[in-house]
Amino acid sequence: MEADPAYDDALDSLAAVLRDRLLLEAGSADGDLHERIQSLVDREAGLLDDEARARLVARVAERSFGLGPLEALLGDPTVDEVMVNGPDQVWVERAGRIEPTGVSFAGEADLRHAIERILAPLGRRADEAEPLCDARLPDGSRVNVVVAPLALDGSVLTIRRFRRRGFGPADLVANGTWDAPLRDLLQCAVLARCNVLISGGTGSGKTTTLNALTEFIGDGERIVTVEDAAELRLRHAHVVRLEARPASLEGRGEVTVRRLVRNALRMRPDRIVVGEVRGAEALDMLSAMSSGHDGSLSTVHAGSPEEALRRVETLALMAGLGLPHEAIRAQVAGALDLVVHQARMSDGRRRVVAVSEVVRVAGGAATRELYALRDGRPTWRAPLGETLAARLAAAQPQPRAA
Repeated sequence: MEADPAYDDALDSLAAVLRDRLLLEAGSADGDLHERIQSLVDREAGLLDDEARARLVARVAERSFGLGPLEALLGDPTVDEVMVNGPDQVWVERAGRIEPTGVSFAGEADLRHAIERILAPLGRRADEAEPLCDARLPDGSRVNVVVAPLALDGSVLTIRRFRRRGFGPADLVANGTWDAPLRDLLQCAVLARCNVLISGGTGSGKTTTLNALTEFIGDGERIVTVEDAAELRLRHAHVVRLEARPASLEGRGEVTVRRLVRNALRMRPDRIVVGEVRGAEALDMLSAMSSGHDGSLSTVHAGSPEEALRRVETLALMAGLGLPHEAIRAQVAGALDLVVHQARMSDGRRRVVAVSEVVRVAGGAATRELYALRDGRPTWRAPLGETLAARLAAAQPQPRAA
């Protein structure tokens, strides 16, 4: 049977009325919420047929404890990100491209109810006193919320979908993120226990590439992951996952990424994987990389491999220990081996566009390209440093230099 827009609108209006009635009866009602919704629909809409009542129950349930009109989008496996710009504008990202949807909320109040249903179970809130909030859905999807007075045209809700099965190295070859020779080079780097930093802009696929690189780690190694919001899904048997914790509503109990990185050093890790370096934890990560914890992996926001090194230096200075800038630069040069740079192309695809070795220069650290993608064609160069070249060769034969 074809969908009737007028019928759907009437069903939505009835669902809104029944949800409000359900809230009014909440104080005096007992029993399971699903049973209460079914009973209410049977009582108030008994003239509808069984199929219509079932649809009405589902819509009342969505308005009561689901995410309302977003449920269908979050159930669509092709949707990577949902972006709500006020109650009347909902956009999604599919295959790297942003497109509008016909979805909307009944009003700002309905949108705020959906936001509250996300945040309340996590002990978080978003209101005039605390208008910014980061959270995570039960399935691991990342959530960001901005409300008035900062959001001028209605509350803004951004949900980055979580994939239960991350892309593996073969998947990234298939979708064009990297080609087989580049995959082999990066496999060499991981097996040789090189310290690898993945750089790129927002949405360029850094975390996806990081997750794929972890698949080259041997099964017998103990891996400790540290993330601000848990996104990595490693398929190894011995993985310890740590996630930072924000302060409670009372301002207590915060556990930062930096504290977790420092604690990870006491956990006998073979590998430390930091989901993203964005603060003072950069100094602790550099210290770990240069003091025996080889083979560490992380990501950072940056526009180029060279910029990635400068950003790590700046973040390390945020630790506030008064170290000279020259000392930080020297530590960067001694800690990092490779920078893998990723970008989102104009057609929406994510691609690794450069792999650079980190070399020592008079000013501290610099990058030298081993691989670059120019005009869609890869170019190669052999490593300049004999130590890095020997490590890669010992792990596995590297691709021939052009």
